[in-house]
Amino acid sequence: MTAFILQAVFISLSGVMAPGPLSAAIVGHSHRSAHAGALGALGHGVVEFPLMALILFGFATWADAPLVGPVVGLAGGLVLLWMGITMVVSVRHGLPVIAPEGTDGSAFRAGVLLTGANPYFLVWWLSVGAALLLRSTEYGGVGIVLFAGAHWLCDLAWLWFLSAAVHRSGRAFGPRFSRLVVAVCGLFLLTMGVDFLVEGIGALRASYL
Repeated sequence: MTAFILQAVFISLSGVMAPGPLSAAIVGHSHRSAHAGALGALGHGVVEFPLMALILFGFATWADAPLVGPVVGLAGGLVLLWMGITMVVSVRHGLPVIAPEGTDGSAFRAGVLLTGANPYFLVWWLSVGAALLLRSTEYGGVGIVLFAGAHWLCDLAWLWFLSAAVHRSGRAFGPRFSRLVVAVCGLFLLTMGVDFLVEGIGALRASYL
């Protein structure tokens, strides 16, 4: 079981550390708090842990329906566009950079929204994640809990490290650097939002037109 958990950690880190909407949003929120990544990871877990339970109860079969992927992609594209526009507009209207240390509830909301509306997150869990999760059942309830906990701790460690590093850099390099980081992250979310929408529309057309 120890060997399996270590393998799961390395596989999880390969997905967690890949650039994506959630990591971009957390970087954008890091100008307010070094703990934005921890809050984002908590929001991520709100969606991820129930999804693990659903997979164990056969959700993967239902989620493989043709309509599910495109709908998630379209919803995700709209959420990404909204968040990207919000971040870019905040920079243009005088972003409050280098804020005092504190919490940022919007990072938690970003964790929930960008996890639930990310079709690639769903695809990962219906393929790689589901395989690991089902393998963890070979070790009973302890194996399932250890796998779920280890996977989420990878999310927590990476996102928290990311937000702390960016927050410290912003305080060191000043307001202009922070505004640049937020603007770049906002543009990245806009680009991914368009990509999600295009893929979702394409999938719908291929399936039903």
